[in-house]
Amino acid sequence: MIIRAEAKKPQYLITACVMILLVFGLAMLSSASSNLGESKFGDTYYYLKHQALYGGLIGLIGFYLMSKIPYKKYLNLSLPLLIISIVLLVLIFTPWGVSAKGATRWLSLFGIPFQPSETLKITYIMYLAAWLAQRSERRKDFWKGFVPFLCVSALVAGLLLAQHSTSIVVILIASGLIVYFVSGAKLRYIFGTVALGLAVLTLVTYVTPYRFERIKNFLNPQDNALAGGYHLSQALIAIGSGSIKGVGYGQSTTKISTLPEPIGDSIFAVIAEETGFIGSMALLAVFGVLIGKIFIVAWKKRDKFGQLMLVGFGSVIAIQTLVNIGAISGILPLTGTPLPFISYGSTALIVFLAMSGLVVNIVKSN
Repeated sequence: MIIRAEAKKPQYLITACVMILLVFGLAMLSSASSNLGESKFGDTYYYLKHQALYGGLIGLIGFYLMSKIPYKKYLNLSLPLLIISIVLLVLIFTPWGVSAKGATRWLSLFGIPFQPSETLKITYIMYLAAWLAQRSERRKDFWKGFVPFLCVSALVAGLLLAQHSTSIVVILIASGLIVYFVSGAKLRYIFGTVALGLAVLTLVTYVTPYRFERIKNFLNPQDNALAGGYHLSQALIAIGSGSIKGVGYGQSTTKISTLPEPIGDSIFAVIAEETGFIGSMALLAVFGVLIGKIFIVAWKKRDKFGQLMLVGFGSVIAIQTLVNIGAISGILPLTGTPLPFISYGSTALIVFLAMSGLVVNIVKSN
């Protein structure tokens, strides 16, 4: 009876989902990266070893630490942590910034490259949760609540847009708005922020050719299938090739030469090709259980700080998953957004594992 009671505790289900995603992600990365690793480094398992060592191992340490440190300690640490994240974003514009694939989004400190924008997925949400939880008037007052929320969000969004990180802007601001709404903010503030955000994104997209080109390719992918629409066309071919049961683990053909970014934002296409509709739906089911459980616990949580962090973190995971799969399936424009826990990227994996540890911490606390 004791074992059954313990098994019903939500933190165990959340932990199980995260570990399933981690192991499945490493397995699929091994398959998706084998040819790429062999051709670039002469090592079939190069990307797998890098992800497991620098992302998985460090991320699991972060998961453990974040699950043990009482989460209420972050009430007073949230602002300093957000400031550190913003300073790191600014440092990208210095000689420490590293450019890759036409964008400067990485820092190299002491020879270690990492992506500072990923840390905002924890610190931005944590700060909003702490700020809104401490004083109730901030949730509904225009000058004490809405204006400061807008200013902080605009600062974060501006720095990210300057680094060509449009997708992270959408994920963060959308998650922040959900946190703000759940805290008790007036609907007109939410709608006003959405309208303003859409106007800014439309303007930014229009004046930056590569963003505007992505929208055109999204609307008419077949008209430019050999150029701007090539990525989406090949992703859809890979997904379609998987049919119901898939072609088999390691048997993807598109990952070898035709599918761009098979270990990054296109990894879901490789998953769909090799495991088919059944495997893809099973993966979505694990994400659904994880996200759903986080929101269910948040609904019941009495502590406002903990509740808002759960809502924010659950929203980040849900929106980023939706953006990645929606983009690679042709439902949304391609943005280069990685699939949480699955796509190659050490910084992102560390952040999502640390975030999950904090979620477990909040869930198991009274």
